[in-house]
Amino acid sequence: MKLFHVSDVHFGAEDPAALAWFAACVAAEAPDAVVMTGDLTMRAKRAEFEAGERWLRSLGVPVTVEIGNHDIPYYSDPVGRLLRPYARYAAAEKLIERPLTLPGVRVVPLKTVARAQWRIDQSKGQVSRRSLAEALATIAAASPGDLILVAAHHPLVDPRPGGREHTHGGRAALDALAAAGAHAVLSGHVHDPFDIAYERDGRAVRLIGAGTLSKRLRRSPPAFNELRVGEGGFEVIPRVLGSGVDR
Repeated sequence: MKLFHVSDVHFGAEDPAALAWFAACVAAEAPDAVVMTGDLTMRAKRAEFEAGERWLRSLGVPVTVEIGNHDIPYYSDPVGRLLRPYARYAAAEKLIERPLTLPGVRVVPLKTVARAQWRIDQSKGQVSRRSLAEALATIAAASPGDLILVAAHHPLVDPRPGGREHTHGGRAALDALAAAGAHAVLSGHVHDPFDIAYERDGRAVRLIGAGTLSKRLRRSPPAFNELRVGEGGFEVIPRVLGSGVDR
């Protein structure tokens, strides 16, 4: 079993070379699914969603897409953000927050984007009680022995020393997901790959972040994650554009 985990493509600020590289990897290696953890667009414009939807469908493999903070209107349409936050997602609607059931693997959506929060920076994450309850119900419906991968846009806890990406309700959600049997939480948002272990009551849950395929780079070049699943668990292989050895 092979999954590709990609994030923060940011159509409107996308990197055509990185997109072509990723599509070529999909065509050559035929992963069982692609997990996209948010920020498909840059400004939540209809044209950006349409371009992103065409690109995702062109990959020709099962895809699930999380909502990112860039995927709902911000300054351009504050009323739409509150009343119709996902209206412009129409082109990719069937891909949004879709649980994936694969042989031995369940991909569980967890929405971390809020219409409004009691803080100035609305780009940061929040896990609502409803979103967490839905994720826990999906986990409970999984077959015994399945590998449980939770897909969210924001890291539930910031993986970086001194990082400020505080997700409201994130640590409590992570504890609940760990208790429910989740093995890993896949996310994006910070534009740099990471893979760290979070321990709760003797149980370790991996926090796995993908890089970006956009021009909005931070510390790392364009990248995505390859997840190889076997009987003994799974391994994560960061795939970095221009590294010379990308697999």
